[in-house]
Amino acid sequence: MEDRINYFERMLAGNPDNPTGLLALANEYQKAERYEDEAAVLERYVATHEDEGNAYARLGEVLARLGRKDEARKAYERGIGQSEKFGHSGMAEDIRLALIELNE
Repeated sequence: MEDRINYFERMLAGNPDNPTGLLALANEYQKAERYEDEAAVLERYVATHEDEGNAYARLGEVLARLGRKDEARKAYERGIGQSEKFGHSGMAEDIRLALIELNE
C-alpha cells in the first residue's frame, strides 16, 4: 500500500493538479486509514477542479469521520449543488441523506 501512496505522491510532485492522481492518492490514503491526508487531498482536488458531486460527498464523509462537522456540512451542501448542476439527481439525494445523518 505504501508503494502505491509513494507512486501517486511522486506523480503529483511533477504535476500537482493532476485530477486522476489526486483522486487515486485520496483512495490510497483512505485504504491506509490516513484520513487527515485523504481530506487534505480531496480539499486540494475540489479547490482546483469542478467536480460533479462525488468528490464533495467523499470529502464530507471523511470530514465527518474526523469530527469536523461544520466543514463536512459545507462539503455536502456544495456536493448537492454540483450534483444537481450536472443532472445527477440520485447522487444529490444520496448526499442529502448523508447531510441529514450528519445533523442528527
